[in-house]
Amino acid sequence: MSDRTEQRLTHLEDVLEINQLFVDYGMHLDAGRFEEYSQLFATEGEMSLGPLGTATGRAAIRDTMAASLAPYVGKTFHLITNPMVSIDGDSATSEVMWTMIQTAEDGRPEVAMLGRHRDRLVREDGAWRIASRKGYIDVPSTYPTGG
Repeated sequence: MSDRTEQRLTHLEDVLEINQLFVDYGMHLDAGRFEEYSQLFATEGEMSLGPLGTATGRAAIRDTMAASLAPYVGKTFHLITNPMVSIDGDSATSEVMWTMIQTAEDGRPEVAMLGRHRDRLVREDGAWRIASRKGYIDVPSTYPTGG
């Protein structure tokens, strides 16, 4: 295999692993698996998610999310879409859109919120992790929005 082909294959594998990180993020969050959720972050990862709070380190991220979201487990679902990833060696930047769906009073699904996450990612111990995640809420506009 040529060096160029090997570089392209490595890049594709990295993009796929990072995209899986985003899928796992939504799945763990919605299932209330906050310990597994926190493991998606780097050891000293940082999270800033507006009204949900900020936290540094896996234990603090786990505890912040559990305290904020435990009452909503099974009642809301996140769709993670439109990933944009830029990789530079063992670090990367990304932006994804997220949509939170909840059940309306009449039992039908409705969009509760919509926003974006902007991330710095690192390869830590051979796996891609979120080093820093900053969340923005675009809809509804009653929360601070990002720019």
